[in-house]
Amino acid sequence: MKLRQRIGHVWMNAAILATIVISLFPLLIVLSSSLRAPRDSASPLQLFARIDLGSYKVAFKNMDYPVALGNSILLTSVSVVAIVLLAAAAAYPMARLRTRTSNFFSMFFLSGLVVAGQMALIPIYTVMHSLHVSNGQLASIFMFVTCSLPFSTFLYTGFIRSSVPYELEESAVMDGASLWRRFWVIVFPLLLPATTAVVITQGVWIWNDFLYPLVFISQHDAKPLPLVMIRFLGDRENPTQWNQLFAACVLTTLPLMLAFSVMQKYFIGGLTVGAVKG
Repeated sequence: MKLRQRIGHVWMNAAILATIVISLFPLLIVLSSSLRAPRDSASPLQLFARIDLGSYKVAFKNMDYPVALGNSILLTSVSVVAIVLLAAAAAYPMARLRTRTSNFFSMFFLSGLVVAGQMALIPIYTVMHSLHVSNGQLASIFMFVTCSLPFSTFLYTGFIRSSVPYELEESAVMDGASLWRRFWVIVFPLLLPATTAVVITQGVWIWNDFLYPLVFISQHDAKPLPLVMIRFLGDRENPTQWNQLFAACVLTTLPLMLAFSVMQKYFIGGLTVGAVKG
């Protein structure tokens, strides 16, 4: 029996190791190709043969990296803060109140999960264009927040119902505290795991999103990192320099990797939200 268990553990560890290798191999190809000179790009499977940082210098300059990085940080941070505040504030009354109004809004947010934001992109753009707000970062932030609210609201609602007992608020109720005062003072600080999950899921999506900035942002100095990577796509006369494109990919994902390494403890706690109850 012990021999079978050992064999089972060996096969399980081998499967996990194979999954890790398969997952990391494309990333290694991207990193290796970004560190090559153009003349060495013909053999992508020859990893880290000769290191050349010239691709990063060209990518940093052509991307106007500091400006694009600032735009990405602005879009992501403003959108995520708005999502957290609005979703948590909307989830609290739906989790605590059992009224027709709260049930109506629950169904309203549920319908937002059914309808994809891309389906409503054209009519929303038409309305924004008529209001003269269709070109700029504000329109992209509006789309990010709108598309993220249904999922984030339901995540907060489930977390409040399962992990934030009402008994914590009873003393505040006896002192005459209003619903919103109880939320901001008592409940909201306890929502850190759910907030971390929202920041992870929505922040990564907003950082990497290409569609909404492409539709709503045309100003050269307002484009985020994913959008400026178009500059590295070639044509028949000027073929794509893959080493420069891969270097741009690394520069785009580097801030996310740094953020994850710094806040790894909170991210892992957020990913397990709802896995263990009380």
